[in-house]
Amino acid sequence: MISWLASVVTIASFTGGLHAATDTSTRDAARASGPVAALRDTAVVVDSAGAPSSAREAGAGGPEPLATPAAASLTMAMASTMTLDERLRSAPLDHQDFLVFGGDSIVSDTTQGSRRPRAIEYSDAYHTRLKIHQIGAYLMIPLFIGEYVLGQKLLTSTNRSRGLKTAHSVVAAGVGVVFVTNTVTGAWNFWDSRKDPNGRTRRNIHSALMLASDAGFLLTAASAGNAKRSLSQARTHRTIAISSIALSAIGSGMMWLWKN
Repeated sequence: MISWLASVVTIASFTGGLHAATDTSTRDAARASGPVAALRDTAVVVDSAGAPSSAREAGAGGPEPLATPAAASLTMAMASTMTLDERLRSAPLDHQDFLVFGGDSIVSDTTQGSRRPRAIEYSDAYHTRLKIHQIGAYLMIPLFIGEYVLGQKLLTSTNRSRGLKTAHSVVAAGVGVVFVTNTVTGAWNFWDSRKDPNGRTRRNIHSALMLASDAGFLLTAASAGNAKRSLSQARTHRTIAISSIALSAIGSGMMWLWKN
């Protein structure tokens, strides 16, 4: 009887030691793998349909068992002690929209698609100003031709009549009015279209040429008084005017020929 009891005690001791060794090895393996591996087993992944699953099964494409509140609490508690890099490495974001870690939401790369370009809408006032601007550009053609012809007559004629001088001044004033109108409407529409990428280079070049032409016509008007004093000053006045007309013609012509 005593020997039988001794055998039972020996077997029980051996079995307890075996369980203890197994538990110790399991804890050592979990400690070695760290919180990242443990989190991979229990992390709660919410896919685009809103159904939770474990990170390991979500990454493997297997079935998605329903996560329990205890598992979610364990996941959040463990995630609070992890760095962001460890969170990202713990479970792949191949087919999920959001990965929930301790209250934080990390957006998957699959949700970062190309953004749809925003449509640029122009008001009716924009199109009205554009129409006025275009009409002014067409009016410039006869005004430029008339001003050049009248200016040439004033330079070459020995008899500069008062009517010729008056006509030259009236046409010059007409050029000034049209240019001011086109500068205002053009600058206004340029500002309204600043966010439109279509035709931006074309608009920038056109605006630069027309502003340079504006400066040239201002200088032309300023030199008109000296042109009456001497022939050389009159020729300088004509050169500035022709240069300004050329810049304006190039700026207008490129808009007619260079389409979006």
